[in-house]
Amino acid sequence: MTPHNHAKAGDYAEAVLLPGDPLRAKWIAETFLDDPKLVNSVRNCLGYTGTYKGKRVSVQASGMGQPSLSIYVHELINVYGLKTLIRVGTCGGLNAKVKVRDLILAQAASTDSAIVRDRFGAYNFAPIADFGLLRAAAEKAEARNMRFHAGNMLSSDIFYHADGFAGYDKLPDHGVLGVEMEAAALYTLAARFGVKALTICTMTDCLITKEEIDADQRQTSLKDMVTIALEVAIEA
Repeated sequence: MTPHNHAKAGDYAEAVLLPGDPLRAKWIAETFLDDPKLVNSVRNCLGYTGTYKGKRVSVQASGMGQPSLSIYVHELINVYGLKTLIRVGTCGGLNAKVKVRDLILAQAASTDSAIVRDRFGAYNFAPIADFGLLRAAAEKAEARNMRFHAGNMLSSDIFYHADGFAGYDKLPDHGVLGVEMEAAALYTLAARFGVKALTICTMTDCLITKEEIDADQRQTSLKDMVTIALEVAIEA
């Protein structure tokens, strides 16, 4: 147990899905898992363990932003022994070729966060996904004829930029596909502690074209994303 998690040893499976929203964690557990059990409810950051196609898998909400996710991921790895961590979330689009409902598989995660800097400020670490998880997710999405893009994501610590889109305007020129708030921290901690991690996001609103997804499309797209993540998780 930790100050943020009252799960007992063995309550989590070795593979976990990490949505930010606690209610999304509940929805994933109740929609996709057989016999889901609530294993953590501290601060209402809900965690569940159940089975998917006969394999144990967990879902744990990580909260909003890299500082929050870092607490949960650090503890899941170092206290509970998890080996495979897959973030599932939504993102904004930074490239016109990425359409609403498309999946982005974050091959790497640029960031404005200090989490990638060493303590002397001498270098910035380049956080990347586990290649095996990335390849498996791409193959499964392709087999299901899902539109997806694999590439660089921005993990920003700022949601409301004072400069609006100007805060991102150079990133599309360098192939960055979307913006979210957690992937770089996940990849950094996974590298630090020698485990596997991947981020899969559904693009729900494009900062370039101004397209937005409606409520029905959002729910369908999230089902596609979670299905891919679970298929990868149980085979990792």
